[in-house]
Amino acid sequence: METDATAAKYIETIGRRKTAAARVRIFPEGKQSITVNEKDVESYFKTREQRRVAIEALTKSKLAAKFLITIRVRGGGLSSQAEAVRHGIARALVSYDAELRKKLKRVGFLKRDPRSKERRKFGKKGKARKSPKWSKR
Repeated sequence: METDATAAKYIETIGRRKTAAARVRIFPEGKQSITVNEKDVESYFKTREQRRVAIEALTKSKLAAKFLITIRVRGGGLSSQAEAVRHGIARALVSYDAELRKKLKRVGFLKRDPRSKERRKFGKKGKARKSPKWSKR
């Protein structure tokens, strides 16, 4: 099932955040559109904030009207998926034009955000760090 867009040369990168991973393909030649899991970006990300975060790397680099972008994203919630998409798009843009690295790195889009939920520990109450009430006797 190859379309005319997938037959063209593309740049593929991976962006991650928490447990979300986004595989981003940018096609330099093509009409401007962004699809996430075969849906339009407006229909996939429900809130305006999530859409803004997802395409923020394109707006900061001022290259939004140049690319056909297809994204496959898995895991996590919608907010962390949006940040994973931003990370993947930023990496792809740096592969396309190395001059953008300085600008995207300064705003923090090339750094994988390492924060994630801490695991629950044995002997603790429900959360990762909450301890049972201590009493001397």
